[in-house]
Amino acid sequence: MTETAKRRPGPRIEEVARVAGVSKSTVSRVINDEQYVSARAREAVHAAIAQLGYSPNQAARALAGHRANAIALVVSEPSGRVLGDPFFAGVLRGVHSELAGRHVQLLLMMSQPTDTEDLVSYLSSGHVDGALLVSLHGEDPLVPMLAEIGLPVVSGGRPLGRTVPFVDADNFSGALEAARHLVSLGRKRIATVAGPKDMAVGADRLSGFKRGLSEAKMANDLVVHGDFTPEGGARAMERLLQKEPHLDAVFVAADIMALGAMQVLHAQGRRIPQDVAVVGFDDSVFAATATPPLTTIRQDVEELGRTMTWRLLAELAGEAGLPPSLLLPTSLIKRASA
Repeated sequence: MTETAKRRPGPRIEEVARVAGVSKSTVSRVINDEQYVSARAREAVHAAIAQLGYSPNQAARALAGHRANAIALVVSEPSGRVLGDPFFAGVLRGVHSELAGRHVQLLLMMSQPTDTEDLVSYLSSGHVDGALLVSLHGEDPLVPMLAEIGLPVVSGGRPLGRTVPFVDADNFSGALEAARHLVSLGRKRIATVAGPKDMAVGADRLSGFKRGLSEAKMANDLVVHGDFTPEGGARAMERLLQKEPHLDAVFVAADIMALGAMQVLHAQGRRIPQDVAVVGFDDSVFAATATPPLTTIRQDVEELGRTMTWRLLAELAGEAGLPPSLLLPTSLIKRASA
């Protein structure tokens, strides 16, 4: 998170509830002008807001007739990961493209578990009208906390736990196509370097892979999870080779992990694709320049960023009938690795 956010936390909704002598949910209902709040409670909440100088969420600011004309892109990863992974750069390009000409500012923020309360306080203080959330892990507390303050959000990727609007690639179908492709090559012992267990993208791609092997009546037990880094891909590949030295194909759930996996295969004298066929996922800038060039499942990451931004702006504009979720298509890009 930015240093600016830490310097300007402002009062939190909990403090408003304490001063008003009501629950946080009552404060949220008052802020959002909902029914089923007594006149006494409503007056107490407004008095507490005035006393504390609390700057509520987008819903309250809209009632007051003004907006911040800014949105936040919140990435739940360390800054080093964000700057080194082309996935995040692609999302950012897509977001920026969709905002072009709209006179809406973009704030890029990194979220860590220890920063969540400060980040939520900043986002609830009138600086932004909504937030785009990327790379959520597990049941991230950021999601329910933003829901409680009523800030409009759209997630890039299907979130685990609480339901919020999201845009995602069709990860299941993409991984299914990858598995089918490896089966069509006549490979007999097919493994996967799956994504993180605490992310829906990891679960969805693993499910698609297993479905593809089950269709072919093949075992789908060769699974090791990685963390969407080259080092994680390398460690997972080493473990797979220890478990099954005779594997002849591997589906790696992200191109960035495939780089590490391929380095291990080269180091152990395994020829790609003659000995081990490799398929990645993303079609990032790494795929075409890998040795050999990487067969992969393409997802349009920039389109993901554009669609997330469109969905959030449409909600802020009050458009009715918006879809709660959107899945973008994927496609197989064949190169020399498989």
